[in-house]
Amino acid sequence: MKVLSFFRYALALVIFSTLVFSCSDPEPPVQEGLDPAKAHTEVDLSYGTDLRQVMDVYLPANRDKSRTKVFVWIHGGGWIDGDKSELQAFKPWLEEAQDDYAYIGINYRLFNLLGNANRFPTQEEDVKSALAFIKSKLEEWDLSENLVLAGASAGGHLTLLHSYKNNNDGFVKAAVAFFPPTELRSFHGNSPLNKLLLENLLGGTPESVPLAYSNSSPLVFVKEGSVPTVFFHGDADTVVPIAQSKILETRLVANNVPHLKEYLPGQGHGFDEATYKRLIGLTEDFLNGVLP
Repeated sequence: MKVLSFFRYALALVIFSTLVFSCSDPEPPVQEGLDPAKAHTEVDLSYGTDLRQVMDVYLPANRDKSRTKVFVWIHGGGWIDGDKSELQAFKPWLEEAQDDYAYIGINYRLFNLLGNANRFPTQEEDVKSALAFIKSKLEEWDLSENLVLAGASAGGHLTLLHSYKNNNDGFVKAAVAFFPPTELRSFHGNSPLNKLLLENLLGGTPESVPLAYSNSSPLVFVKEGSVPTVFFHGDADTVVPIAQSKILETRLVANNVPHLKEYLPGQGHGFDEATYKRLIGLTEDFLNGVLP
């Protein structure tokens, strides 16, 4: 009887153990990271809750967090239009001139001129959020902290504004801007269209809301120690007058900020392919001399 009781006890113990372990949660599968030896693309990656708060990420093959740099492009469009796909036109030219870069194009919430939704500084805040998100992903993406911020027109404005005003952590190492607005009070007076746009975007005239204009003007925030800057402007630009870049040059010189600039005779608001390629080559030479 004692032997029988022992076997019954052992059998019960086996059944109990089986039930306990079968009810336990299985081990979660091991998440495999991205292979840095392989190129990787992510489209419409969210950095916020709005549908416009997305980015496209292009990671190169054989990247390494000790050396692979990051080139972030902010699209133009007068703060009311445009898309991150603008990077696609520049990316092949950049890849010709540059070595070992990841490329990222970001969208941001656009100002609605009809309903006055997403007034400034919505766009400025989105750039801050996008860059904070990128910084949080560097380890996962095997990228260095060598980041270049770039853009054209309104994208150039947002590039310079962030680089001079909001780059407190030093994440942005250099800024590149094509034909950018740099001082919005004087830009407001350039044309009736600019007046209409800026008075709605910023909530009034330079006289009624002076802080809105100064807080949104990259020029105001240039100081000694500002990031090295590249900018290009055509002297036939009727959308953003070349004077916007010339006053930037004066401020950069006064504050001993390393910079590269070129004013292009006969060029308007946008350049031909050959000109862009040449300027990108000059930009890369400059960046090689200033990036860590």
